[in-house]
Amino acid sequence: MKAVIWTKYGSPEVLQIKEVEKPTPKDNEVLIRIAATTVTAGDCELRSLKFPLLLKLVMRLWRGFLKPKENTILGTELAGEIEAVGVNVKKFKVGDQVFGAAGMNFGANAEYICLLEEPGEIEGGVALKPANMTYEEAAAVPFGGRDALHFLRKANPQPGSKILINGAGGSIGTFAVQLAKYFGADVTAVDCTEKLAMLRSIGADEVIDYTKEDFTKSGEIYDVIFDVIGMISFSHSNRVLNQNGTYLLANPSSQMVPGFWTRMTSNKKVIMETANGTIEDLVFLRELIEAGKIITVIDRSYPLEQIAEAHRYVESGQKQGNVVIMV
Repeated sequence: MKAVIWTKYGSPEVLQIKEVEKPTPKDNEVLIRIAATTVTAGDCELRSLKFPLLLKLVMRLWRGFLKPKENTILGTELAGEIEAVGVNVKKFKVGDQVFGAAGMNFGANAEYICLLEEPGEIEGGVALKPANMTYEEAAAVPFGGRDALHFLRKANPQPGSKILINGAGGSIGTFAVQLAKYFGADVTAVDCTEKLAMLRSIGADEVIDYTKEDFTKSGEIYDVIFDVIGMISFSHSNRVLNQNGTYLLANPSSQMVPGFWTRMTSNKKVIMETANGTIEDLVFLRELIEAGKIITVIDRSYPLEQIAEAHRYVESGQKQGNVVIMV
Protein backbone atom coordinates (compact mmCIF):
# COMPACT_ATOMS: atom_id res chain seq x y z
CA MET A 1 0.00 0.00 0.00
CA LYS A 2 1.01 3.64 -0.39
CA ALA A 3 1.86 5.58 2.75
CA VAL A 4 3.46 8.89 3.71
CA ILE A 5 6.73 8.02 5.43
CA TRP A 6 8.30 10.57 7.77
CA THR A 7 12.04 10.14 7.18
CA LYS A 8 13.59 12.84 9.37
CA TYR A 9 12.84 16.09 11.19
CA GLY A 10 12.59 19.13 8.95
CA SER A 11 10.68 20.77 6.10
CA PRO A 12 7.75 19.17 4.26
CA GLU A 13 10.22 17.60 1.81
CA VAL A 14 11.17 15.01 4.45
CA LEU A 15 7.81 13.32 3.73
CA GLN A 16 8.01 10.59 1.10
CA ILE A 17 5.37 8.44 -0.57
CA LYS A 18 6.50 4.82 -0.31
CA GLU A 19 5.10 1.34 -0.80
CA VAL A 20 4.84 -0.46 2.52
CA GLU A 21 3.26 -3.71 3.62
CA LYS A 22 -0.51 -3.64 3.96
CA PRO A 23 -1.47 -4.34 7.59
CA THR A 24 -3.47 -7.36 8.70
CA PRO A 25 -6.02 -6.93 11.51
CA LYS A 26 -5.49 -8.73 14.80
CA ASP A 27 -8.37 -10.49 16.51
CA ASN A 28 -9.64 -7.27 18.11
CA GLU A 29 -8.91 -4.90 15.22
CA VAL A 30 -10.59 -3.64 12.06
CA LEU A 31 -8.82 -3.01 8.76
CA ILE A 32 -9.94 0.28 7.21
CA ARG A 33 -9.44 1.30 3.59
CA ILE A 34 -8.87 5.01 4.06
CA ALA A 35 -10.74 7.35 1.73
CA ALA A 36 -9.72 10.64 3.35
CA THR A 37 -7.31 11.87 6.02
CA THR A 38 -6.05 15.30 7.12
CA VAL A 39 -3.03 17.48 7.79
CA THR A 40 -3.22 19.48 11.02
CA ALA A 41 -0.99 22.09 12.61
CA GLY A 42 0.01 19.40 15.10
CA ASP A 43 1.23 17.16 12.27
CA CYS A 44 3.40 20.00 11.01
CA GLU A 45 4.81 20.76 14.46
CA LEU A 46 5.71 17.13 14.99
CA ARG A 47 7.28 16.75 11.54
CA SER A 48 9.44 19.85 11.94
CA LEU A 49 9.93 19.44 15.72
CA LYS A 50 9.05 23.10 16.24
CA PHE A 51 8.55 22.98 19.99
CA PRO A 52 10.02 24.77 23.01
CA LEU A 53 13.38 23.28 24.02
CA LEU A 54 12.19 21.03 26.85
CA LEU A 55 9.22 19.71 24.89
CA LYS A 56 11.48 19.19 21.86
CA LEU A 57 13.73 16.95 23.98
CA VAL A 58 10.72 14.97 25.21
CA MET A 59 9.48 14.50 21.64
CA ARG A 60 12.91 13.28 20.49
CA LEU A 61 13.01 10.74 23.32
CA TRP A 62 9.54 9.55 22.32
CA ARG A 63 9.70 9.58 18.51
CA GLY A 64 13.44 9.07 17.93
CA PHE A 65 16.35 11.24 19.03
CA LEU A 66 18.15 11.92 15.73
CA LYS A 67 15.35 10.96 13.36
CA PRO A 68 11.87 9.43 13.56
CA LYS A 69 11.60 5.73 14.16
CA GLU A 70 11.70 3.59 11.04
CA ASN A 71 8.66 3.68 8.75
CA THR A 72 6.80 6.25 10.82
CA ILE A 73 3.54 7.20 9.08
CA LEU A 74 2.05 10.53 10.09
CA GLY A 75 -1.63 11.45 10.32
CA THR A 76 -4.27 10.97 13.01
CA GLU A 77 -7.71 11.54 11.44
CA LEU A 78 -9.42 9.37 8.86
CA ALA A 79 -12.63 8.26 7.23
CA GLY A 80 -13.08 5.16 5.14
CA GLU A 81 -14.63 1.72 4.78
CA ILE A 82 -13.98 -1.40 6.81
CA GLU A 83 -12.41 -4.04 4.59
CA ALA A 84 -11.79 -6.78 7.16
CA VAL A 85 -12.47 -7.46 10.84
CA GLY A 86 -10.73 -9.59 13.44
CA VAL A 87 -12.48 -12.67 14.78
CA ASN A 88 -13.36 -11.00 18.09
CA VAL A 89 -14.82 -7.80 16.61
CA LYS A 90 -18.52 -7.42 17.39
CA LYS A 91 -19.48 -3.79 16.66
CA PHE A 92 -18.40 -3.52 13.04
CA LYS A 93 -18.73 -5.50 9.85
CA VAL A 94 -17.13 -5.44 6.42
CA GLY A 95 -18.50 -2.55 4.38
CA ASP A 96 -19.24 -0.23 7.31
CA GLN A 97 -18.39 3.40 6.59
CA VAL A 98 -16.49 4.81 9.56
CA PHE A 99 -14.61 7.87 10.80
CA GLY A 100 -12.16 8.20 13.62
CA ALA A 101 -8.58 8.67 14.70
CA ALA A 102 -5.37 6.73 15.09
CA GLY A 103 -4.47 8.71 18.20
CA MET A 104 -0.84 9.02 19.26
CA ASN A 105 0.05 5.92 17.26
CA PHE A 106 -0.49 7.95 14.04
CA GLY A 107 -0.55 6.11 10.69
CA ALA A 108 -3.59 7.68 9.00
CA ASN A 109 -1.73 9.22 6.01
CA ALA A 110 -1.90 5.92 4.14
CA GLU A 111 -4.20 3.72 2.09
CA TYR A 112 -4.96 1.31 4.95
CA ILE A 113 -4.81 1.21 8.74
CA CYS A 114 -5.69 -1.27 11.48
CA LEU A 115 -7.39 0.12 14.58
CA LEU A 116 -8.66 -1.46 17.78
CA GLU A 117 -12.40 -1.93 18.15
CA GLU A 118 -12.08 -0.89 21.82
CA PRO A 119 -9.14 1.53 22.00
CA GLY A 120 -7.19 2.70 25.03
CA GLU A 121 -6.38 6.33 25.80
CA ILE A 122 -3.80 6.80 23.02
CA GLU A 123 -5.30 4.69 20.22
CA GLY A 124 -8.09 6.99 19.03
CA GLY A 125 -10.84 4.67 17.82
CA VAL A 126 -13.59 4.73 15.20
CA ALA A 127 -17.37 4.99 14.94
CA LEU A 128 -19.90 4.80 12.12
CA LYS A 129 -19.60 7.83 9.83
CA PRO A 130 -22.32 10.51 9.85
CA ALA A 131 -24.81 9.53 7.16
CA ASN A 132 -25.03 13.08 5.80
CA MET A 133 -21.27 13.64 5.41
CA THR A 134 -18.82 12.71 2.70
CA TYR A 135 -15.61 10.93 3.63
CA GLU A 136 -13.80 14.23 3.09
CA GLU A 137 -16.04 16.05 5.57
CA ALA A 138 -16.06 13.25 8.13
CA ALA A 139 -12.28 12.82 8.18
CA ALA A 140 -11.83 16.30 9.67
CA VAL A 141 -14.14 15.77 12.66
CA PRO A 142 -12.25 13.48 15.09
CA PHE A 143 -9.39 15.82 16.05
CA GLY A 144 -10.89 19.31 15.98
CA GLY A 145 -14.37 18.21 16.99
CA ARG A 146 -13.34 16.07 19.94
CA ASP A 147 -10.74 18.55 21.21
CA ALA A 148 -13.26 21.39 21.08
CA LEU A 149 -15.86 19.24 22.82
CA HIS A 150 -13.40 18.16 25.53
CA PHE A 151 -12.42 21.69 26.53
CA LEU A 152 -15.88 23.22 26.30
CA ARG A 153 -17.27 20.52 28.57
CA LYS A 154 -14.58 21.46 31.11
CA ALA A 155 -15.90 25.04 31.07
CA ASN A 156 -19.52 23.86 31.29
CA PRO A 157 -20.91 26.91 29.45
CA GLN A 158 -24.42 27.92 30.42
CA PRO A 159 -27.01 29.42 28.08
CA GLY A 160 -26.25 33.10 27.69
CA SER A 161 -22.65 32.87 28.91
CA LYS A 162 -20.03 34.78 26.92
CA ILE A 163 -17.19 32.84 25.33
CA LEU A 164 -14.25 34.27 23.41
CA ILE A 165 -12.39 31.86 21.12
CA ASN A 166 -8.90 32.95 20.07
CA GLY A 167 -7.70 31.27 16.88
CA ALA A 168 -11.27 30.42 15.97
CA GLY A 169 -10.61 29.87 12.28
CA GLY A 170 -8.68 26.58 12.50
CA SER A 171 -9.46 22.90 12.97
CA ILE A 172 -10.40 23.12 16.66
CA GLY A 173 -11.72 26.67 16.54
CA THR A 174 -14.37 26.14 13.87
CA PHE A 175 -15.87 23.26 15.83
CA ALA A 176 -15.56 25.21 19.09
CA VAL A 177 -17.62 28.09 17.65
CA GLN A 178 -20.42 25.74 16.61
CA LEU A 179 -20.38 23.65 19.79
CA ALA A 180 -20.40 26.75 22.00
CA LYS A 181 -23.46 27.99 20.09
CA TYR A 182 -25.07 24.56 20.53
CA PHE A 183 -24.54 24.88 24.29
CA GLY A 184 -26.31 28.26 24.16
CA ALA A 185 -23.33 30.57 24.61
CA ASP A 186 -22.77 33.99 23.06
CA VAL A 187 -19.62 33.54 20.96
CA THR A 188 -16.93 36.03 20.02
CA ALA A 189 -14.47 34.63 17.47
CA VAL A 190 -10.97 36.10 17.07
CA ASP A 191 -8.85 35.54 13.97
CA CYS A 192 -7.43 37.32 10.91
CA THR A 193 -9.37 39.38 8.36
CA GLU A 194 -9.69 36.64 5.76
CA LYS A 195 -11.46 34.24 8.15
CA LEU A 196 -14.10 36.54 9.63
CA ALA A 197 -16.81 35.96 7.01
CA MET A 198 -16.47 32.20 7.44
CA LEU A 199 -16.70 32.53 11.22
CA ARG A 200 -19.90 34.54 10.92
CA SER A 201 -21.31 31.90 8.58
CA ILE A 202 -20.88 29.13 11.18
CA GLY A 203 -22.60 31.09 13.93
CA ALA A 204 -20.18 33.49 15.66
CA ASP A 205 -22.17 36.34 17.23
CA GLU A 206 -19.21 38.72 17.13
CA VAL A 207 -15.92 38.57 15.25
CA ILE A 208 -12.68 40.38 16.04
CA ASP A 209 -9.84 40.91 13.58
CA TYR A 210 -6.73 40.58 15.72
CA THR A 211 -4.68 42.43 13.09
CA LYS A 212 -6.79 45.55 13.71
CA GLU A 213 -8.21 45.26 17.22
CA ASP A 214 -7.01 44.08 20.64
CA PHE A 215 -9.88 42.29 22.37
CA THR A 216 -8.27 42.89 25.78
CA LYS A 217 -8.97 46.62 25.33
CA SER A 218 -12.61 46.24 24.29
CA GLY A 219 -14.07 46.50 27.78
CA GLU A 220 -16.19 43.39 27.18
CA ILE A 221 -16.14 40.80 29.98
CA TYR A 222 -16.14 37.10 29.11
CA ASP A 223 -17.04 34.05 31.17
CA VAL A 224 -14.72 31.78 29.17
CA ILE A 225 -11.63 32.48 27.08
CA PHE A 226 -10.71 29.53 24.89
CA ASP A 227 -7.20 30.05 23.51
CA VAL A 228 -6.79 27.47 20.77
CA ILE A 229 -3.36 28.60 19.55
CA GLY A 230 -1.59 29.51 22.79
CA MET A 231 -1.01 33.20 22.07
CA ILE A 232 -3.02 35.02 24.74
CA SER A 233 -1.17 37.12 27.32
CA PHE A 234 -2.56 36.43 30.79
CA SER A 235 -1.49 39.85 32.04
CA HIS A 236 -3.64 41.52 29.36
CA SER A 237 -6.57 39.11 29.10
CA ASN A 238 -7.11 38.89 32.87
CA ARG A 239 -8.87 42.25 32.71
CA VAL A 240 -11.57 40.94 30.33
CA LEU A 241 -12.17 37.55 31.99
CA ASN A 242 -14.83 37.27 34.68
CA GLN A 243 -13.35 37.01 38.19
CA ASN A 244 -14.71 33.45 38.38
CA GLY A 245 -14.16 32.77 34.69
CA THR A 246 -12.32 29.96 32.92
CA TYR A 247 -9.31 29.85 30.64
CA LEU A 248 -9.20 26.92 28.22
CA LEU A 249 -5.73 26.34 26.77
CA ALA A 250 -5.54 23.80 23.96
CA ASN A 251 -1.86 24.47 23.18
CA PRO A 252 -0.33 25.80 26.41
CA SER A 253 3.40 25.13 25.92
CA SER A 254 4.42 28.78 26.36
CA GLN A 255 1.64 29.59 28.84
CA MET A 256 2.11 26.96 31.52
CA VAL A 257 3.96 29.13 34.05
CA PRO A 258 1.59 32.15 33.83
CA GLY A 259 -1.30 29.68 33.72
CA PHE A 260 -0.27 28.06 37.01
CA TRP A 261 0.32 31.50 38.54
CA THR A 262 -3.15 32.70 37.52
CA ARG A 263 -4.66 29.53 38.93
CA MET A 264 -2.87 30.02 42.28
CA THR A 265 -3.46 33.75 42.70
CA SER A 266 -7.08 34.17 41.57
CA ASN A 267 -10.47 32.51 41.49
CA LYS A 268 -10.12 31.89 37.76
CA LYS A 269 -9.94 28.36 36.47
CA VAL A 270 -7.13 27.48 34.07
CA ILE A 271 -7.63 24.25 32.11
CA MET A 272 -4.48 23.14 30.30
CA GLU A 273 -4.27 19.47 29.49
CA THR A 274 -4.22 16.94 26.68
CA ALA A 275 -7.64 16.13 25.25
CA ASN A 276 -8.24 12.39 25.04
CA GLY A 277 -11.28 11.84 22.86
CA THR A 278 -13.51 8.81 23.29
CA ILE A 279 -15.75 6.73 21.05
CA GLU A 280 -18.69 8.27 22.90
CA ASP A 281 -17.46 11.71 21.79
CA LEU A 282 -17.45 10.58 18.16
CA VAL A 283 -21.00 9.27 18.53
CA PHE A 284 -22.11 12.53 20.19
CA LEU A 285 -20.61 14.57 17.35
CA ARG A 286 -22.14 12.26 14.74
CA GLU A 287 -25.58 12.82 16.25
CA LEU A 288 -25.12 16.60 16.17
CA ILE A 289 -23.92 16.43 12.56
CA GLU A 290 -26.85 14.30 11.48
CA ALA A 291 -29.18 16.73 13.27
CA GLY A 292 -27.68 19.60 11.24
CA LYS A 293 -26.17 21.32 14.28
CA ILE A 294 -22.53 21.36 13.15
CA ILE A 295 -20.64 21.10 9.87
CA THR A 296 -17.04 20.65 8.80
CA VAL A 297 -15.24 23.66 7.35
CA ILE A 298 -12.85 22.52 4.61
CA ASP A 299 -10.38 24.93 3.07
CA ARG A 300 -8.52 22.73 0.59
CA SER A 301 -8.19 19.11 -0.46
CA TYR A 302 -5.04 17.50 -1.82
CA PRO A 303 -4.28 14.05 -3.22
CA LEU A 304 -1.96 11.88 -1.12
CA GLU A 305 0.87 12.52 -3.57
CA GLN A 306 0.78 16.25 -2.70
CA ILE A 307 1.17 15.76 1.05
CA ALA A 308 4.23 18.07 1.17
CA GLU A 309 2.24 20.89 -0.46
CA ALA A 310 -0.56 20.36 2.06
CA HIS A 311 1.94 20.67 4.93
CA ARG A 312 3.35 23.88 3.45
CA TYR A 313 -0.13 25.38 3.21
CA VAL A 314 -1.05 24.44 6.78
CA GLU A 315 2.21 25.94 8.04
CA SER A 316 1.40 29.20 6.25
CA GLY A 317 -1.33 29.86 8.81
CA GLN A 318 -3.83 30.71 6.07
CA LYS A 319 -6.08 27.68 6.30
CA GLN A 320 -9.71 28.15 7.20
CA GLY A 321 -10.91 25.14 9.11
CA ASN A 322 -9.36 21.97 7.75
CA VAL A 323 -7.02 20.67 5.06
CA VAL A 324 -8.00 17.22 3.81
CA ILE A 325 -6.00 14.56 1.99
CA MET A 326 -7.96 12.40 -0.45
CA VAL A 327 -6.58 8.85 -0.58
